[in-house]
Amino acid sequence: MKVILLQDVKSQGKKDDVIEVNDGYARNFLFPRKLAIEANKSNVNELENRKAAENYRAAQELKKAQEQGEALKGKTITIYQKTGAGDKLFGSVTAKEIAEAIKSLTNIEVDKKKISLDEPIKSLGEYTAEIKLHANVHIKINVVIAQKE
Repeated sequence: MKVILLQDVKSQGKKDDVIEVNDGYARNFLFPRKLAIEANKSNVNELENRKAAENYRAAQELKKAQEQGEALKGKTITIYQKTGAGDKLFGSVTAKEIAEAIKSLTNIEVDKKKISLDEPIKSLGEYTAEIKLHANVHIKINVVIAQKE
């Protein structure tokens, strides 16, 4: 009997796989536990439609991330901070502050968790931050920390 898995089943397959199993295994184990459904025409068609929709959504997310990456590429973000002796900052500049500066400069929202810094920013100067907009889209921007007047 052919079935479509609704969840990952150990030693059988992953979710949305169409597999061949014994009739008794399907009727007595997979179906009662809602781990699988029968692979008839309507269920297979629904599975294909769902996969097509997921692929389309993923392509749209990638396209949006690439557009945002092109808009941010080569940008320099300037953040003004108060400093103490020796041009040391009071505290440090965090990914949250960089994300807010990007939002105010370009109107593109970037999650602070997607910004990675090579080292903590604790003094004036120019730094590089990497932004992961998508699994396949990584860009680097320049962050300049200047003294607040």
